[in-house]
Amino acid sequence: QANLDESGGGSVQAGDSLRLSCAAPGSTVSRYAMAWFRQAPGKEGEFVAAVNWNGGTTYYVDSVKGRFTISRDNAKNTLYLQMNSLKPEDTAVYYCAVDVYPFRTLATIQSGDYGSWGQGTQVTVSS
Repeated sequence: QANLDESGGGSVQAGDSLRLSCAAPGSTVSRYAMAWFRQAPGKEGEFVAAVNWNGGTTYYVDSVKGRFTISRDNAKNTLYLQMNSLKPEDTAVYYCAVDVYPFRTLATIQSGDYGSWGQGTQVTVSS
């Protein structure tokens, strides 16, 4: 289990950008795929993006392709989500998560495959 600290959320206007960070102080997450999920008010949680352990492969939900970029810095034990051209429908609490299995070649998009979760950071996009 890793302790994850998310930051970078906020309230912005449609079309603006935000960069979320997920730090894992005291933990070594470089061996594990990591992902971002989000949950909007009144809706179920949704996969957003994932990256495998070495950053070689990434996956995105269709609604964010071309606008969001997931990346990681294993030297800093930190995961990022660059969000551009934000839309009101991106409003949600964003959570980062760490895979339960190390060195998975292809990152998984299933929430059940992630064992460590952050506390979430709120992103609010107004029109």
